[in-house]
Parts: sequence; C-alpha cells; structure tokens
Amino acid sequence: MSKVVILLSGGIDSTTCLAQAVNSGKNEIYALNITYGQKHIRELRSAEAVAAYYDVPYKLLDLSCVFTESSCSLLSHSAEKIEHASYAQQLKNLEKGKSIGTYVPFRNGLMLSAAASYAQSIGASRIIYGAHADDAAGRAYPDCTPEFVKYMNLAIKEGTGDAVTIDAPFISCRKTEIVACGLKLNVPYHLTWSCYEGGEHPCGTCGTCRDRIKAFENNNAVDPLHYPQS
Repeated sequence: MSKVVILLSGGIDSTTCLAQAVNSGKNEIYALNITYGQKHIRELRSAEAVAAYYDVPYKLLDLSCVFTESSCSLLSHSAEKIEHASYAQQLKNLEKGKSIGTYVPFRNGLMLSAAASYAQSIGASRIIYGAHADDAAGRAYPDCTPEFVKYMNLAIKEGTGDAVTIDAPFISCRKTEIVACGLKLNVPYHLTWSCYEGGEHPCGTCGTCRDRIKAFENNNAVDPLHYPQS
C-alpha cells in the first residue's frame, strides 16, 4: 500500500476524494486539514467527522498567520461581507483584474506546499487535492486551474526530489459530476459542510451553497443538509 495525504476541508470535493482513495483499497491514507483564519470552524468539525467516519488519521495545521494582511471576506478579521449570489453572477460583476471576494490569496498554493512537506516527512508519495472545474471557471480561483495544478506539481516534484506528486482527480469535473461519483460511493454527505457562513444550518444562498444544491438537483438527489430558506 502506498501512503497518500488527502487535503481534507470537510466539503464535498475533498470528502469525495477521500472516499475514492478508501474505495480503491490501495492506499494508506492520512487526512490533513488546514485552518487559515476563516470566520467559522464549522467546516473543521466536518473534516474531523469525515476522517473519523473513514477511520483515517487526521491532522490539523494552523496557517492563519500568513493571511493577516488579506481582506478576503472569508477571514475572521475581515470586515468584508460574504456575497450571497451565484458564482456566475459574481463573475459578471467583477471588474477586470479584480479577484472574487472569497478568493484567499494563494491559499491552495500554501496548503499544497505544507502538504508536500508533511507528505515527504511521513513517507507519502501523493497529495490528493479536490480542485475542480467550477472553481477554475473565469479564473475566479486561479489556484484551482489546471495550469496551476500542473506547475505546482512540477515544483513539488522538483522540491522533494521526485518523492511527492499532486493528484487532482476532479480537475476537469463539474460539481455535479463529483456528487454523482460520491453518491455511487455512498459518501456521507450529511457530515460535510460547504456554506461560507457558520450557522447551525447552511444559508442556502451563498455561492458555494447554491452550487452544492444545484449539484444534488442535477443528480435527482436530495442534499442531506437542511436549508431553512428552501
């Protein structure tokens, strides 16, 4: 069995990545979650619950100090409001050269770098990363694009002496396809969290909630989370 590190956020994408890795039966899996100073810890609890469900080792790393100068709306020190609109609408409203309000500067680059160090330290040869096509659309999240993954993979391979590589199995997939895959694997989506708000229930109106709801609808399935507004 080969050792792999899953970057596990507690959301649909990374949880489905974990389910795939478990289902293959070929991996010794380590779940790594990274806190970056987000406004709530709801997704951290989900990641821990998912790791426990699959009975894999779970590690939480705090990198929040790196983002203290960012004004991203997801961060606890930011006064910026989280937009409650679809990603498609947010992209239309963006000024040229301006990033989407929920983009944390090079967050995924930092997370993958930390994961590479952790992976090499424990003898793992792969980092599994849940980036997907919806996040790359319009370069809203440039650290989710196929180009980013390609060059980050080259940097990590070079920097670890070919010991560690990145595997992004959903890089060409839409959220609907990821949910379809997860439903076949009986992924415990009731344990996951996608909402940018940290309430008892997901808001149902932020960009990531809208994408999640639509992905389940497109699969003729019911999202197991409760949305008070729906």
